[in-house]
Amino acid sequence: MDKASLIGLIIGAVCLGIACHHTCHGNWGMFYSSEGVLLVLGGSVSVIFMSMPLDKVMSLPGYLKKFMFNSGLQATEVIQLMNTLAEKARRDGILALESETASIKDPFLAAGMKMAIDGVDPGAIEGVLRMEVLAMQERHKAGKKFFDLVKVYGPGWGLVGTLIGQLGMFGKLATADIGELGAALMLAVGATLYGAFIANAVAGPMGEKMALKSGEEILGREMMIQGILSIQAGDNPRITLDKMLAFIPSPGRAKFRQAV
Repeated sequence: MDKASLIGLIIGAVCLGIACHHTCHGNWGMFYSSEGVLLVLGGSVSVIFMSMPLDKVMSLPGYLKKFMFNSGLQATEVIQLMNTLAEKARRDGILALESETASIKDPFLAAGMKMAIDGVDPGAIEGVLRMEVLAMQERHKAGKKFFDLVKVYGPGWGLVGTLIGQLGMFGKLATADIGELGAALMLAVGATLYGAFIANAVAGPMGEKMALKSGEEILGREMMIQGILSIQAGDNPRITLDKMLAFIPSPGRAKFRQAV
């Protein structure tokens, strides 16, 4: 579970709930406009289907899972694991790592280590792993694109709802029926509210978190590639560790060097 995402959701929900409660005094129905929901949600969905292939749209559960849960190893975990593998390979030989690959949870790292143990050419190993990283980047781009579309076009559909509500108000000015004018105004304001909410409280933050996680996962994959090639080349474990530490900020390197 991504605790930061959960904390953000809770804080946002609490703040919104308190503000709305103080405004409506328990009459929550005043915030609901069926026409506004139809325009903003329905319009955003229509934009997604028009802009993305169907298989990418159907991957929404995976995008949400990516937002709420951490996938892959953290940088510190990669360093610790690669350092352990390097020391064992130096001490017992790279073939001794064959028993370790079954316990490696990350499929990318496990596949790379198996190729290294089997004696596959380093250039071929690097080529295969980098192609997998490239494919992963494209999948991540599709996830961010999904939320970016909602972020951009959700408020746009909210504006459409606002204009429709205003036109309705102008059309009813002749009768000056306060109820009809209020309903038209509710559509105008409600659609703007829904569009702003879906862009700034939902789609925008989710897209940014996915982009950040994508960068972290790519960094972790690059660390694994360098570690695998270093182990296969028979480098001293200290050299392998230094290659890993090059990927993290300087303040975090000291504790790993002290542990060696």
